[in-house]
Amino acid sequence: MTDDASLDAGVQSHADAGMDCPSPHAESSPLRIVRARALRRPARRERPVATSLLERASSPRALQQLQPGQLPQLADEMRRYLVNAVAGCGGHLAASLGVVELAIALHYVFDSPRDPIIWDVGHQAYPHKILTGRREGITRIRRSGGLSGFMRREESAHDAFGAGHSSTSISAALGFALAAAARGETCRAIAVIGDGALTAGMAFEAMEHAGSAGADLLVVLNDNDMSISPNVGALHEHLLHSRALAGAAATLPVQAGALFKALGFAYSGPVDGHDMPALLAAVTAQRSQRGPRLLHVVTRKGQGYAPAENDPIKYHGVAPFDPSIGIGASAAPPTYTQIFGDWLCETAAVRRDIVAITPAMREGSGLVRFAAQYPERYIDVGIAEQHAVTLAAGMACGAMRPVVAIYSTFLQRAYDQLIHDVAIQRLPVMFAIDRAGLVGPDGATHNGAFDLSYLRCVPGLTLMAPSDAREMRAMLDAGLCLPGPSAVRYPREAAAPGDDEAPAVPLEIGRAVIRRQGRGLALLVFGTLLATASRIAEDLDATVIDMRFVAPLDARAVLDAAASHDLLVTIEENVVTGGAGSAVNECLLAHGLRAAILNLGLPPLFTEHGTRQELLRAAGLDETGIREAIERRLAAA
Repeated sequence: MTDDASLDAGVQSHADAGMDCPSPHAESSPLRIVRARALRRPARRERPVATSLLERASSPRALQQLQPGQLPQLADEMRRYLVNAVAGCGGHLAASLGVVELAIALHYVFDSPRDPIIWDVGHQAYPHKILTGRREGITRIRRSGGLSGFMRREESAHDAFGAGHSSTSISAALGFALAAAARGETCRAIAVIGDGALTAGMAFEAMEHAGSAGADLLVVLNDNDMSISPNVGALHEHLLHSRALAGAAATLPVQAGALFKALGFAYSGPVDGHDMPALLAAVTAQRSQRGPRLLHVVTRKGQGYAPAENDPIKYHGVAPFDPSIGIGASAAPPTYTQIFGDWLCETAAVRRDIVAITPAMREGSGLVRFAAQYPERYIDVGIAEQHAVTLAAGMACGAMRPVVAIYSTFLQRAYDQLIHDVAIQRLPVMFAIDRAGLVGPDGATHNGAFDLSYLRCVPGLTLMAPSDAREMRAMLDAGLCLPGPSAVRYPREAAAPGDDEAPAVPLEIGRAVIRRQGRGLALLVFGTLLATASRIAEDLDATVIDMRFVAPLDARAVLDAAASHDLLVTIEENVVTGGAGSAVNECLLAHGLRAAILNLGLPPLFTEHGTRQELLRAAGLDETGIREAIERRLAAA
């Protein structure tokens, strides 16, 4: 880990950025914010800041013992600590750097946990964790046994509501407010939500309810132009235009708040989220107010660390790096995400009816190249999974072939649209489902543990699980040609290349492939654990069947394996409850067969964060775990 002195070239202080603590009564002008950003001087070398204030601010009560004039220095110290700590262990960096002053101001003014501060998503809440007694834990955040990268009620009383996905904070905060009112108690509920998360319909559903209910609720809009990718949509354009020109025309601040006022909210702002005195004054003013309010705070993702300011997308979620030089280029093997992105570009070159749709996951879903090459056929709907799926259904009705690129856990949010708008109408929408199986450090909210279970029961949907890159391409080709809905699910990991010597042949829908013929024991594998199973099979002289399709299941392959082997073992990176192994069990029962069978998969639990290998080992799905489970079953026979 690099010491503070090595960070001087990248980390700026308030003084460096020209923010010398103006009077708390000075007017905060968004025009000044924009000009300050445009004219920002390059960071200069400075003496390292001592960590004494950061050490003293070990809890909200301790923070409140500081003088207001000390808070800018505390913010500088916290940024240095964040950059150093996250560079050492990896994690979400840019978003947390952007809310340092906001986290300090909220905890300085309000009384957490009595006043619940609910952070939307939670990946930006590292400063909140630091101020609530978890500073040392940041050095092991998202590691096995360490702090969660998101909000966890089990972790701290100050994490009032668990999070990991976006746009839930206003609903939750409203729930706190209404519950307190029902008990006859006072509760200052606060929701901190980004302009990216505000694009989701759920946020507006909550605001519409809160405005009509007259609840005592403060919504803090953290407006930084970003989700993970740059923000999109008419709301984004409205906020951008309004805050950039608010100081130039007296009518524009009213215009900026008109939407929120129409929903029943008292609007304040915009205020510079990195001007501590101005921000502190704005937050303090909210403490004595009642009813639904919205405070519009303008921040910069990556604030204070030059590499993150210049490229907030790269520094959104980082692996360990040297903070003195920033993140360098890496020569990693291609991932399944990259395989998908390359396939999509190649296919779009010969098929003009392809359109790619993503709910704000351009980088994560491998669509950067496609967006650049085919901007007219690339649609980012913002964080709006339900809309993305129904939009795809409408485009399919309009003779296009939509491909929805989406994470496994994010598709959960659009399950009704998948059934009601796509499957019932038998529309040719293809779902490219990334982050299937265990994702590692992001933990329970992001592990794609349930998609085989919740998709295989949808009538008419073809569900495929490739074992390698070559097979994945064949499945994508096949899905694009089907007359109804299809899904290809794959992990975020490096892709196994496949057998390049095998001839390229069209994929036969619903047909498995025997990869190795053995005796007595048959391993029926769904997805990328095939390579692990194949190594075990060599030692046990087992048959290996690459099942490929979860729906339709290859019943003939299952029945033939049951008839010619003493034990069937199904292997999948999905919960065993209702998953691919359950499909095999149902097939055997439907045909009246009583075969010996062992279902291996993820346990029916919410798997915590850690490395992918640690999680596979804990689930018994690494090579050792699978082998031992089989040997125990054989010994008991």
